[in-house]
Amino acid sequence: MRNIRRFLRIVLFLIIGLFLHYVMPQQDIARVTSTEVIRTDFGGFQRLFYAQADSGQVDSVTRDLRLINTERKATYLFGLIRGNNETMVFRNEDTGWIYPPYFKFDSSDLQAEASATISTADAQWVVVTHYGWRVRWASIYPNAVAIRPAPSEDFRPFPWVNLVIFLFMIGGAVFVRAMWMQLRERTLDPLADKAGDRVDHVSADLSERKGRLSRWLGTWRKKN
Repeated sequence: MRNIRRFLRIVLFLIIGLFLHYVMPQQDIARVTSTEVIRTDFGGFQRLFYAQADSGQVDSVTRDLRLINTERKATYLFGLIRGNNETMVFRNEDTGWIYPPYFKFDSSDLQAEASATISTADAQWVVVTHYGWRVRWASIYPNAVAIRPAPSEDFRPFPWVNLVIFLFMIGGAVFVRAMWMQLRERTLDPLADKAGDRVDHVSADLSERKGRLSRWLGTWRKKN
Protein backbone atom coordinates (compact mmCIF):
# COMPACT_ATOMS: atom_id res chain seq x y z
CA MET A 1 0.00 0.00 0.00
CA ARG A 2 2.86 2.35 0.83
CA ASN A 3 4.49 1.71 -2.56
CA ILE A 4 1.20 2.48 -4.33
CA ARG A 5 0.91 5.80 -2.51
CA ARG A 6 4.51 6.64 -3.37
CA PHE A 7 3.90 5.79 -7.02
CA LEU A 8 0.74 7.94 -7.13
CA ARG A 9 2.61 10.87 -5.57
CA ILE A 10 5.39 10.58 -8.15
CA VAL A 11 2.84 10.49 -10.98
CA LEU A 12 1.03 13.51 -9.51
CA PHE A 13 4.28 15.50 -9.22
CA LEU A 14 5.20 14.59 -12.80
CA ILE A 15 1.82 15.76 -14.10
CA ILE A 16 2.07 19.03 -12.16
CA GLY A 17 5.65 19.54 -13.35
CA LEU A 18 4.77 18.96 -17.01
CA PHE A 19 1.76 21.26 -16.72
CA LEU A 20 3.85 24.06 -15.20
CA HIS A 21 6.60 23.58 -17.80
CA TYR A 22 4.00 23.97 -20.54
CA VAL A 23 2.13 27.03 -19.24
CA MET A 24 4.97 28.95 -17.56
CA PRO A 25 6.51 31.77 -19.64
CA GLN A 26 9.88 31.13 -21.26
CA GLN A 27 12.23 33.57 -22.98
CA ASP A 28 14.45 32.85 -25.98
CA ILE A 29 17.09 34.99 -27.64
CA ALA A 30 16.37 34.68 -31.36
CA ARG A 31 16.33 36.51 -34.64
CA VAL A 32 13.22 36.51 -36.81
CA THR A 33 13.84 35.11 -40.30
CA SER A 34 10.29 35.29 -41.69
CA THR A 35 6.59 35.30 -40.85
CA GLU A 36 3.75 33.49 -42.58
CA VAL A 37 0.11 32.46 -42.31
CA ILE A 38 -0.87 28.85 -43.04
CA ARG A 39 -4.19 27.03 -43.23
CA THR A 40 -4.34 24.35 -40.54
CA ASP A 41 -6.69 21.48 -39.76
CA PHE A 42 -6.87 20.79 -36.03
CA GLY A 43 -7.21 17.16 -34.93
CA GLY A 44 -8.46 15.84 -31.59
CA PHE A 45 -5.09 15.37 -29.86
CA GLN A 46 -3.50 18.32 -31.61
CA ARG A 47 -6.36 20.64 -30.62
CA LEU A 48 -5.40 20.38 -26.95
CA PHE A 49 -2.19 22.32 -27.57
CA TYR A 50 -3.74 25.23 -29.46
CA ALA A 51 -5.49 28.28 -28.12
CA GLN A 52 -8.88 29.52 -29.22
CA ALA A 53 -9.47 31.50 -32.39
CA ASP A 54 -8.60 35.19 -32.41
CA SER A 55 -11.06 37.52 -30.73
CA GLY A 56 -14.01 38.26 -32.98
CA GLN A 57 -13.55 35.12 -35.10
CA VAL A 58 -15.43 31.83 -35.11
CA ASP A 59 -13.49 28.90 -33.67
CA SER A 60 -13.60 26.09 -36.26
CA VAL A 61 -11.70 22.90 -37.10
CA THR A 62 -9.90 24.59 -40.01
CA ARG A 63 -8.56 28.14 -39.70
CA ASP A 64 -5.56 30.35 -40.42
CA LEU A 65 -2.54 30.07 -38.15
CA ARG A 66 0.11 32.78 -37.84
CA LEU A 67 3.70 31.53 -37.62
CA ILE A 68 6.93 33.31 -36.69
CA ASN A 69 10.04 31.58 -38.03
CA THR A 70 13.21 32.24 -36.03
CA GLU A 71 16.76 31.14 -35.39
CA ARG A 72 17.38 30.99 -31.68
CA LYS A 73 20.14 30.27 -29.21
CA ALA A 74 19.68 26.74 -27.88
CA THR A 75 19.78 26.69 -24.08
CA TYR A 76 19.82 23.92 -21.48
CA LEU A 77 19.44 23.76 -17.68
CA PHE A 78 17.28 26.89 -17.44
CA GLY A 79 19.57 28.88 -19.73
CA LEU A 80 22.80 28.16 -17.83
CA ILE A 81 24.27 26.21 -20.75
CA ARG A 82 24.10 27.43 -24.34
CA GLY A 83 24.46 25.38 -27.47
CA ASN A 84 24.52 26.09 -31.19
CA ASN A 85 21.89 28.06 -33.06
CA GLU A 86 18.76 26.16 -34.06
CA THR A 87 15.56 26.94 -35.91
CA MET A 88 12.37 27.45 -33.93
CA VAL A 89 8.87 28.13 -35.21
CA PHE A 90 6.40 29.94 -32.96
CA ARG A 91 2.67 30.22 -33.46
CA ASN A 92 0.92 33.51 -32.76
CA GLU A 93 -2.57 33.06 -31.28
CA ASP A 94 -4.81 34.93 -28.89
CA THR A 95 -5.33 33.26 -25.53
CA GLY A 96 -8.38 35.32 -24.57
CA TRP A 97 -9.74 35.28 -21.04
CA ILE A 98 -9.34 31.54 -20.44
CA TYR A 99 -6.52 28.98 -20.32
CA PRO A 100 -3.71 29.78 -20.19
CA PRO A 101 -4.19 33.12 -18.39
CA TYR A 102 -1.99 35.36 -20.55
CA PHE A 103 -4.96 37.56 -21.63
CA LYS A 104 -3.47 38.00 -25.09
CA PHE A 105 -5.66 39.78 -27.64
CA ASP A 106 -3.06 41.42 -29.91
CA SER A 107 -1.87 38.64 -32.19
CA SER A 108 -2.17 40.90 -35.25
CA ASP A 109 -0.01 43.57 -33.63
CA LEU A 110 2.53 40.98 -32.52
CA GLN A 111 2.73 39.61 -36.08
CA ALA A 112 3.45 43.13 -37.35
CA GLU A 113 6.15 43.60 -34.70
CA ALA A 114 7.74 40.29 -35.69
CA SER A 115 7.69 41.28 -39.37
CA ALA A 116 9.37 44.58 -38.52
CA THR A 117 12.26 42.79 -36.78
CA ILE A 118 13.09 40.37 -39.62
CA SER A 119 16.87 40.19 -39.95
CA THR A 120 18.37 41.21 -43.29
CA ALA A 121 22.09 41.90 -43.64
CA ASP A 122 22.63 42.67 -39.93
CA ALA A 123 21.30 40.18 -37.40
CA GLN A 124 18.66 41.78 -35.19
CA TRP A 125 18.27 39.76 -32.00
CA VAL A 126 15.05 39.86 -29.99
CA VAL A 127 13.65 38.33 -26.80
CA VAL A 128 10.68 36.08 -27.60
CA THR A 129 8.46 35.37 -24.61
CA HIS A 130 6.40 32.25 -25.17
CA TYR A 131 4.84 29.20 -23.58
CA GLY A 132 4.27 25.65 -24.79
CA TRP A 133 6.29 22.96 -26.53
CA ARG A 134 7.57 22.32 -30.03
CA VAL A 135 6.49 18.82 -31.11
CA ARG A 136 7.51 18.41 -34.74
CA TRP A 137 5.81 15.09 -35.49
CA ALA A 138 2.45 16.51 -34.30
CA SER A 139 2.89 20.02 -35.81
CA ILE A 140 2.63 21.65 -32.38
CA TYR A 141 4.28 25.02 -31.83
CA PRO A 142 4.93 27.17 -28.75
CA ASN A 143 2.79 30.30 -28.63
CA ALA A 144 4.63 33.64 -28.71
CA VAL A 145 3.11 36.23 -26.37
CA ALA A 146 5.61 39.11 -26.64
CA ILE A 147 8.63 40.27 -28.62
CA ARG A 148 11.11 42.94 -27.57
CA PRO A 149 14.60 43.93 -28.78
CA ALA A 150 17.55 42.21 -27.11
CA PRO A 151 20.57 44.28 -26.03
CA SER A 152 22.94 41.76 -27.60
CA GLU A 153 23.24 38.22 -28.90
CA ASP A 154 24.66 37.05 -25.56
CA PHE A 155 21.90 38.62 -23.45
CA ARG A 156 20.45 36.28 -20.84
CA PRO A 157 17.06 37.40 -19.50
CA PHE A 158 16.28 36.49 -15.91
CA PRO A 159 12.91 34.74 -15.38
CA TRP A 160 11.53 37.15 -12.78
CA VAL A 161 7.92 36.18 -13.51
CA ASN A 162 8.65 32.49 -13.01
CA LEU A 163 10.46 33.25 -9.75
CA VAL A 164 7.51 35.23 -8.39
CA ILE A 165 5.07 32.50 -9.42
CA PHE A 166 7.17 29.78 -7.80
CA LEU A 167 7.51 31.78 -4.58
CA PHE A 168 3.76 32.35 -4.56
CA MET A 169 3.13 28.63 -5.12
CA ILE A 170 5.56 27.66 -2.34
CA GLY A 171 3.90 30.15 0.02
CA GLY A 172 0.47 28.82 -0.94
CA ALA A 173 1.58 25.22 -0.37
CA VAL A 174 2.99 26.11 3.06
CA PHE A 175 -0.24 27.97 3.95
CA VAL A 176 -2.46 25.07 2.83
CA ARG A 177 -0.32 22.58 4.77
CA ALA A 178 -0.51 24.72 7.92
CA MET A 179 -4.30 25.00 7.58
CA TRP A 180 -4.55 21.24 7.06
CA MET A 181 -2.44 20.50 10.15
CA GLN A 182 -4.63 22.82 12.25
CA LEU A 183 -7.80 21.23 10.89
CA ARG A 184 -6.41 17.79 11.58
CA GLU A 185 -5.28 18.68 15.10
CA ARG A 186 -8.42 20.56 16.15
CA THR A 187 -11.16 18.68 14.33
CA LEU A 188 -10.21 15.44 12.63
CA ASP A 189 -8.03 13.91 15.34
CA PRO A 190 -10.60 14.56 18.16
CA LEU A 191 -13.34 13.08 15.96
CA ALA A 192 -11.16 10.05 15.24
CA ASP A 193 -10.40 9.65 18.96
CA LYS A 194 -14.11 9.88 19.83
CA ALA A 195 -14.97 7.34 17.15
CA GLY A 196 -12.23 5.03 18.43
CA ASP A 197 -13.45 5.37 22.01
CA ARG A 198 -17.00 4.61 20.90
CA VAL A 199 -15.85 1.52 19.00
CA ASP A 200 -13.90 0.36 22.06
CA HIS A 201 -16.92 0.95 24.28
CA VAL A 202 -19.19 -1.01 21.95
CA SER A 203 -16.64 -3.83 21.73
CA ALA A 204 -16.32 -3.97 25.51
CA ASP A 205 -20.12 -3.97 25.90
CA LEU A 206 -20.45 -6.81 23.38
CA SER A 207 -17.73 -8.78 25.15
CA GLU A 208 -19.48 -8.31 28.48
CA ARG A 209 -22.84 -9.45 27.08
CA LYS A 210 -21.17 -12.42 25.43
CA GLY A 211 -19.61 -13.34 28.78
CA ARG A 212 -22.99 -13.12 30.52
CA LEU A 213 -24.58 -15.32 27.87
CA SER A 214 -21.77 -17.86 28.21
CA ARG A 215 -22.14 -17.96 31.99
CA TRP A 216 -25.93 -18.34 31.71
CA LEU A 217 -25.53 -21.21 29.26
CA GLY A 218 -22.96 -22.72 31.64
CA THR A 219 -25.47 -22.81 34.48
CA TRP A 220 -27.97 -24.69 32.29
CA ARG A 221 -25.32 -27.26 31.34
CA LYS A 222 -24.58 -27.89 35.01
CA LYS A 223 -28.28 -28.46 35.78
CA ASN A 224 -28.56 -30.97 32.97
